[in-house]
Amino acid sequence: MTATGPRGGAGVGRDAQVTRSGVQEEDRRETVPDVPDGPDGPGVKESGGTGGRRPRRARRALRWTGLALAVVLAGTAGAGYLYYEHLNGNIQQDPLNLGDGKVAAPTPNAAGQTPLNILVIGSDARDSEKNQQLGGARETFGSTPLADVQMLVHLSADRSNMSVVSMPRDTLVEIPKCTDPDDGKVYPATDGRVMTNQSLGHGGPGCTVATWQELTGIHIDHFVMVDFAGVVAMADAVGGVPVCVDADIHSRDGEGHGSGLKLEKGTHPVKGEQALQWLRTRYGFEDGSDLARAKAQHMYLNSMVRVLRENATLSNPNKLRRLAEEATSALTVDPGLDSVKKLYDLSDELRRVKPERITMTTMPNRYVGARVEPTEDAEQLFRLVREDIALDGKDAKKKPESEPEEPDDPAAPDDEIAVQVRNGTRTDRLGAAGGRANTVAGLLVERGFTRAVADPSVLPNEERTLVRYPSADLEGDARRVAKSLGIPASSVERSTDVSGVTLVVGADWREGGAYEAPESDDRTPESAEALNGADESACMKVDPAFSP
Repeated sequence: MTATGPRGGAGVGRDAQVTRSGVQEEDRRETVPDVPDGPDGPGVKESGGTGGRRPRRARRALRWTGLALAVVLAGTAGAGYLYYEHLNGNIQQDPLNLGDGKVAAPTPNAAGQTPLNILVIGSDARDSEKNQQLGGARETFGSTPLADVQMLVHLSADRSNMSVVSMPRDTLVEIPKCTDPDDGKVYPATDGRVMTNQSLGHGGPGCTVATWQELTGIHIDHFVMVDFAGVVAMADAVGGVPVCVDADIHSRDGEGHGSGLKLEKGTHPVKGEQALQWLRTRYGFEDGSDLARAKAQHMYLNSMVRVLRENATLSNPNKLRRLAEEATSALTVDPGLDSVKKLYDLSDELRRVKPERITMTTMPNRYVGARVEPTEDAEQLFRLVREDIALDGKDAKKKPESEPEEPDDPAAPDDEIAVQVRNGTRTDRLGAAGGRANTVAGLLVERGFTRAVADPSVLPNEERTLVRYPSADLEGDARRVAKSLGIPASSVERSTDVSGVTLVVGADWREGGAYEAPESDDRTPESAEALNGADESACMKVDPAFSP
């Protein structure tokens, strides 16, 4: 592992000009959920700036890194190679997933393409003087960093569209068991729900990845993490990103809380520390919550994408060299992105998507005391991402599902097929429906599957009823079981998590003896507050109390 210093530290010692004025916001590092906020709000580490920039940051950094290398390599081959290795050495890395649970990668489409999911993490690390100057109270220096910004970037299999899902840092989740790769320390699974931003302190960004996969069922391919100082350094390089407020704003209350952002009504380009202020601001936007801050981050990211497309080339070799230094030094990534070439290849993938096919969303949620939790709409949003359905609703109309070809190994006689039935009817708001595994196992026995038994040892939670099988020789058996109960072929899937044909009774079959496949609703929930990447009219609503 190449990362050094306290977890979350990425990008120290860069050229950004940093002062203490105007960007600090007092900080309270909470670790107990459902505790009312103190005077300075729920963990005011406004690292929205940190992660808000991240998705596009990764992409921008990559593009510019490629340009810088082109200039450098045009000089001398030997020196160019050494500089390339130097840039590779700047990039810090951590393992991708520190948890025990695995989520199967999506099935390739007809063209052999698969989606790409990248978790973007904004760390509030106070592990350098620059980060400390930007990040708040002195007593937090060197303390455990929090993943205060988390955004999942989903690139569709055909590379035609991109979806971004933000999770508020105050979201209550169960963090799975994670093992620190540096010292082998095991962090047990949390006893109950805690704020999702604590996951970074359970061994590193790989635990944040594990937490996301546990909650969403979405396979994550990569992560990219950045901290306060990285945001400031890279924001200067962009040259300014236009943002809009519907009234004058000064994000500072009488007790000194706030990011310090000061703008007049209208649209203005922000960069450097002012960009960080924008990305960190809660006090002054809408209701002063983390949800309002996510909206501001989405607006910034959309605007940045448009700026980058309009200014895709730079001609100053020294500026390109500095950009390459800043870009590579600002990142902590998983081993799959640990070189300039890999990062540039990723940027090449992301750059194919036009702004009008980019959709920014926030995980639908509801308040639980001072915190939030996912709603049923959140699961709908996660499902759309899992199934690679565009959130802008512009996917080509899908043809009616046809019956798949018969497997090479046909089904055995019904009375010879062993089936385990599990009760997966538990949801985030409802407990498991009692006796469902026994009931459905009984239905199978009545239909001639005499070796069907209930398995009470495992209680998964599945939105829809599934039939899983571990190997190709059991595919025919699994399909036969599904067909006997009226379960569609699309709900039969291969999985290494089972040892034989396994029927998981999902939340869509909590009662009754006949299974009725639910109608597919592929619309993005309104509660996700989707923002289109080409929308230049978006403007943040200012709280009148923060309008001078």
